Amino acid sequence: MFLLPLLISLLCVLFHQDMIEATMIWNRELIYSGEWWRIVTGNFTHTNLAHLAMNLAGLWLITSIFKPKPSFQLCSIGLLSIGVGIAILLSDINIYLGMSGVLHGMFACWALGEALNNRRSSWLLVLGIGLKVGWENTLGTPSATADLIQANVAVEAHLAGLILGLFIATVYHFVLKSGNRKAKD
Repeated sequence: MFLLPLLISLLCVLFHQDMIEATMIWNRELIYSGEWWRIVTGNFTHTNLAHLAMNLAGLWLITSIFKPKPSFQLCSIGLLSIGVGIAILLSDINIYLGMSGVLHGMFACWALGEALNNRRSSWLLVLGIGLKVGWENTLGTPSATADLIQANVAVEAHLAGLILGLFIATVYHFVLKSGNRKAKD
């Protein structure tokens, strides 16, 4: 269960090395010039050690709370990494570093998955993440967070992660999971 978070943590630390980070950050101009891997790898780069530590703490906390199956963990994080990276292309962001969009997507996906599987208290988590992202996108984020990570908080990535996470959980529950049930009958 913790193998993927461990691998992601190691990848983020590796990508934090200056020479490597320069080739991995999400950069609109370089993506358009053919460096497509940045759509995914930009989600695993960070502005500074505080940003890296906050995102890794979030990764481990979310994984510990929800404990998704390893296959679903891999699939959802992979889809979110690609989806958030592509969704940022629809914004006016030119440079993006951080995993927060993916983390918001993981939280939303896994909380909704629990809620759809009759864990009623998880609906409060879905509501909470929705309210948080709505707040950020209308009223902004605390300046202390931007000061800490030495960058603007990419609320567009949070919104993309939320929407994609809810979509993944819905598709998994109503299409893939119920399709497996029908095949067994």
